Amino acid sequence: MGKASKTTDIVLAFLERNRGKYVSGTEMAEACGISRNAIWKAVKELRESGYVIEAVSNKGYSLGSGNDIISAEGIKANMEPSVAEAVNICVYDTIESTSDVAKEMALKGAGHGTMVVSAKQTRGRGRKDHEFFSPAGGLYMSMILSPKKLKATDNESVTTEIGNAVRDAIKDLTGVVSERKGINDLFVGEKKICGILIESGSEFDSGTLQWLVVGIGINFDSDISVFPASLRGKASSLFKPGSASITKNELIAAIAGRILA
Repeated sequence: MGKASKTTDIVLAFLERNRGKYVSGTEMAEACGISRNAIWKAVKELRESGYVIEAVSNKGYSLGSGNDIISAEGIKANMEPSVAEAVNICVYDTIESTSDVAKEMALKGAGHGTMVVSAKQTRGRGRKDHEFFSPAGGLYMSMILSPKKLKATDNESVTTEIGNAVRDAIKDLTGVVSERKGINDLFVGEKKICGILIESGSEFDSGTLQWLVVGIGINFDSDISVFPASLRGKASSLFKPGSASITKNELIAAIAGRILA
């Protein structure tokens, strides 16, 4: 997300964990193990990256409630500590396909729970390489899973478990009730709000399953009016633009937590 330093990451993680609270620069410096001046510089860098950080005399700093920028720090702040420690999260502003990057990482040995997340995709894919329109306002994530960590690896079990995890996370956080249709898409009524694509890699000689990559695309607070004409009557979004009651980071964390449980 264009953050300039590890110090900035530390300060952002602290602000995310304390979202909604004001914390003084002195308290932040002590908690983060860095100087007051480093806090000031990190806040400046975060503001330049688009974060709204409020500063009030005698109260301190607070991450503005309207911030909805996807970040590894924001996602982990909403996870159980044991899950947050186990995942490796790569975040992009724009990427061709989160699943393509995740597959490349899996081939290079990336472990169970590795996540690739983006605010936009330029070449999002569905089943049979069908295009998955992925503009700003959506939530696009892919996760590497190890077969050894799963309860079952047959197609039906994995598809059902992943679909239910996403559906239930959405319902718990937003109250939106969706239904699984087709192979593994989620619909509200007759309109699609989420597409799920599960891909795998196996050893050629033995056919042994090596990894799974779960790709999830959700219309979060998408502007459906910018969708191609062929999709406008078939797609819906969890929230209208600018009206979300939760953050994308919260939903990503909830979905990942359910899948990795």
